[in-house]
Amino acid sequence: LIMSPALWKWTCLVSHLLLSTTVSPLVRQQPPHPKRPFITFTGEQAEGNFNHLVVDERTGHIYLGAVNRIYKLSSDLKVLVTHETGPDDDNPKCYPPRIVQTCNEPLTPTNNINKMLLIDYKENRLIACGSLYQGICKLLRLDDLFKLGEPFHKKEHYLSGVNESGSVFGVIVSYSNMDDKLFIATAVDGKPEYFPTISSRKLTKNSEADGMFAYVFHDEFVASMIKIPSDTFTIIPDFDIYYIYGFSSGNFVYFLTLQPEMISPPGSTTKEQVYTSKLVRLCKEDTAFNSYVEVPIGCEKNGVEYRLLQAAYLSKAGAILARSLGVGPEDDILFTVFSKGQKRKMKSLDESALCIFVLKNINDRIKDRLQSCYRGEGTLDLAWLKVKDIPCSSALLTIDDNFCGLDMNAPLGVSSMVRGLPIFTEDGDRMTSVIAYVYKNHSLAFVGTKSGKLKK
Repeated sequence: LIMSPALWKWTCLVSHLLLSTTVSPLVRQQPPHPKRPFITFTGEQAEGNFNHLVVDERTGHIYLGAVNRIYKLSSDLKVLVTHETGPDDDNPKCYPPRIVQTCNEPLTPTNNINKMLLIDYKENRLIACGSLYQGICKLLRLDDLFKLGEPFHKKEHYLSGVNESGSVFGVIVSYSNMDDKLFIATAVDGKPEYFPTISSRKLTKNSEADGMFAYVFHDEFVASMIKIPSDTFTIIPDFDIYYIYGFSSGNFVYFLTLQPEMISPPGSTTKEQVYTSKLVRLCKEDTAFNSYVEVPIGCEKNGVEYRLLQAAYLSKAGAILARSLGVGPEDDILFTVFSKGQKRKMKSLDESALCIFVLKNINDRIKDRLQSCYRGEGTLDLAWLKVKDIPCSSALLTIDDNFCGLDMNAPLGVSSMVRGLPIFTEDGDRMTSVIAYVYKNHSLAFVGTKSGKLKK
């Protein structure tokens, strides 16, 4: 069997599958496949966890973001190059970081946890962002991990001081005749005055250009960013938006999030904190972020609510699934994993569900909401921006599928939840990751579980 480099990553999954997937009685009657040894890679013991992995779809090379290291591996997990990113003397209270100006806080040797790893195919470089120095990024040459640039001298170069590996998600929007854009979404850890939670940045051709990572647009009043108001933290002291997944489709960029809310349970006069999973949508070309809309998403099966998003992956429907959903085979489908309930972000329940969403259906719900708001119906309904009671303003205009907002009725929230279609549930071993693709018109999903199992 000869595989293209772009599909190399499935080989590891399939080899795991041969060992861990429960097969039907019909398959058991066939001669068993011989078990092949796993190909494995182990980093330096002192480094702790691996944080992120990306694969060059052209060469099959693997780039692995770890604590204090970036590795380049061959497709059979041989180390080709290593780039050291830490540790270094730092203190999370140093803002700007001590590499910019002297800091009076005590400095201690601090690990650099990789928080984002992206391949910039157009410029043949790797974007590797870490937790040191309030979250700055390096641009590394794909061939040898040579440092092409490391912008750190401006405040927009600091993404966030959060030291969790799952706190940042980035999406590159590529153009043929101009510099690309990088949409970055990040938890801010109670520092909204320092960090925007979502922004769009310039990806200049020159890695050392002064404008690298600068906001796409920024003047005295408007910028390509969304900031969480400081007032929000008076209501929910530990408020933050956690970004689980991001992607681009059509004219939009999407992020799937988990964020706390205060709700009043039925029959109660007091409010309690829960977590709500929401999809956030922005137009690629919206430099003022007037197109920001978020819609709650979730799943239900047999009366059980699954509302805590764990993982997501964008795929095509494929001919067979498309027929059952009433969509086209090239329509975008979101495969999502939710755990049960809404209350425990850090310690989710083991009951979980794999659910699918048709992206077009979510977009239709957003368009309906935009149309009703521009008819002057309802309020902006976005509690975390403290605009829940601001009424929608009426305007005579046509809102089509690609409407990108005006400097009114924005940012906007959708109040009613879009429910996904549950296709599989797991009660004892929580599903924590998902990937999917189409093979011979069939949609295949692979999910990883808390205990290290792989299910197909």
